[in-house]
Amino acid sequence: MNAAPRVSVVMPAYNCAWCIDRAIDSVAAQQFRDFELIVVDDGSSDDTPALLARRGNALRVIRQANAGMSAARNAGIAAAQGEYIAFLDSDDWWRPAKLAQQVALLDAHGELGFCSHASELQSPDGEVLGLWGCPDSVDGLVARVLGGHSAVAGGASSVMVRRALLARTGGFDAALRGAEDTDLWIRLAAAGRYACLPDPQVVVTRNPHSVSRNREAMRRGALDCLDKNRHLLPAHQQAGYWRACRASVLADYAKWRYRDGERTAALADLARAAALAPRARGRLALSLALAMLRGQPL
Repeated sequence: MNAAPRVSVVMPAYNCAWCIDRAIDSVAAQQFRDFELIVVDDGSSDDTPALLARRGNALRVIRQANAGMSAARNAGIAAAQGEYIAFLDSDDWWRPAKLAQQVALLDAHGELGFCSHASELQSPDGEVLGLWGCPDSVDGLVARVLGGHSAVAGGASSVMVRRALLARTGGFDAALRGAEDTDLWIRLAAAGRYACLPDPQVVVTRNPHSVSRNREAMRRGALDCLDKNRHLLPAHQQAGYWRACRASVLADYAKWRYRDGERTAALADLARAAALAPRARGRLALSLALAMLRGQPL
């Protein structure tokens, strides 16, 4: 019998024929070779299944009815055999030293539970949009992630985690329709230490002109993530700090609601934000509300 691979790479795929070859090629080009690639086809209706079939035994394919990215990642996690699990979204890609650097880091530091890389942000056309850098500090990471969704550099396509830690903390919460990644990073940070490698070995695709079709679901998911993980904050941050975080989410989505022409709903969110954290977010909520009442662009 073949020995289990050191690393399992889990890639969810849904109608991604335009980009999946690039993602798979970037895995195949890794300097570190002891890995398996598991692609979960989440009910694709385009040419994705045919492109995967052409790869033969170079990867394992799991096919399921469309259930969403979190469910697809969880299916890959359940099938994984590696000591470490790395995630890669089909529209992102890796540079060749990604796995090698992360395996070396986790091998050398047994106290680390998960890690990620600084990542380059690119448009779908390859235009460089910026760098998603490492956080200034990883101390108090639960609060950092809960208060700012970019605290774990690179997001899912950048993360490598010990499979044993995932088994203890659970995978992605498929009931959430927003902030699923953030939710998992919070639980991982509460159970293990995190480190970030500054070499940008991950390229994350961002469309600066995209507008989410599921913004209300994302808003609900972000609020649900805050609520379900409140107990993981240090005791002294479970009151005022948590309220300020929740008020910030309400204010952020109020701006989107306003841009979508939903001024009444936006103002209601700002009223909730001001009532929830009057000292920390009251001035912000008031300034946004005044701008909306004046019809100013936001």
